Amino acid sequence: MEDWREAGFGIYVHWPFCAAKCPYCDFNSHVSAQIDQDRWARAYLTEIDRLGALLPGRVVQTVFFGGGTPSLMDPDVVATVLERIRATWPMANDPEITLEANPTSAEAGRFAAYAQAGVTRLSLGVQALNDADLRALGRLHSAAEARAAYDMARRAFGRVSFDLIHARQHQTLEGWRAELSEALAMAVDHLSLYQLTIEDGTAFGARHAAGGLRGLPDDDLAADMYALTQDLCAEAGLPAYEVSNHARVGAESRHNLIYWRGGDWGGIGPGAHGRLTLDGRRLATSTPLAPGAWLNAVESTGSGALPDESIVPNEQAVEYLMMSLRLSEGTDLRRHARLAGAPLGPDRTAALEADGLVVRAGDRLRCTEAGRVVLNGVLRALLA
Repeated sequence: MEDWREAGFGIYVHWPFCAAKCPYCDFNSHVSAQIDQDRWARAYLTEIDRLGALLPGRVVQTVFFGGGTPSLMDPDVVATVLERIRATWPMANDPEITLEANPTSAEAGRFAAYAQAGVTRLSLGVQALNDADLRALGRLHSAAEARAAYDMARRAFGRVSFDLIHARQHQTLEGWRAELSEALAMAVDHLSLYQLTIEDGTAFGARHAAGGLRGLPDDDLAADMYALTQDLCAEAGLPAYEVSNHARVGAESRHNLIYWRGGDWGGIGPGAHGRLTLDGRRLATSTPLAPGAWLNAVESTGSGALPDESIVPNEQAVEYLMMSLRLSEGTDLRRHARLAGAPLGPDRTAALEADGLVVRAGDRLRCTEAGRVVLNGVLRALLA
């Protein structure tokens, strides 16, 4: 059996445009004064047709519109893309179709139109619930707008998630406790809670290098915030199912689980990556980062794909271990052994178990809560 079937198949559609570039963001996002949405829709359809010819008969379990800010897409474009996906592949009986949105683009009629187009799950980029920190993060919405957008989303969609960032400038542990408690009181079924990281190539990265990004928590305070996050979310019935993601049972992001469990997905749009299994080979797919370059390639050649890279089984085993250990369910050691060609013996995990960083139970290897805090170190030890 092809290994990807262990986790399923999904489609990722990248919309690269934002109203403004956030200073912490290192995603492939761009600000453009004019966007020909009909032209972009045609390019997406061309790519769907190309992938459909490569992967006939696949059952699509999830579709994810990411960005950028996909809520800047015309709802008609979303509907057109989903119609072509449904015409190209069989769909699961209950597909998860997610669209990322910013509260600044939240308008009740637009949300309703996305739902009518077929979107079943909205992911809101809230990031903070106070105006001062929203301004510091370069966000264009207010806390009141975020709360209103969330209420509108709950009326339009069966499932709604939102993101918050912690370990922000001048943030205290008690301040984060109050903010997270408010978020949990909003009756959400999924929260993505990320620690602010300073990335090279971003405005925050340049400011930090120049000594101008003051008030960032030290490592101990950041670790305390992470531990508090785990405790509060678990008490509220949203335990961590992944390092930075919390959900009620059954409300996990099914699309992201395809990534973490090592499934296949087709990536469409500028900068979109994918993993595809073809003729027994596992391939890493990619596309040009620049929106114009991708669009021109699709229009001139019928393909926005860069040359594929083969992933040999041992590399696939490494990738699977790195991704699956992010999950609370951990790694299926039988599957890992099939990919690696040899089992991960107890001698490789004994020291980590003794330190309380991993637990080995039957055919599963899981990180403990302490292990997830130092996941990179755990992985270095396992892959050495």
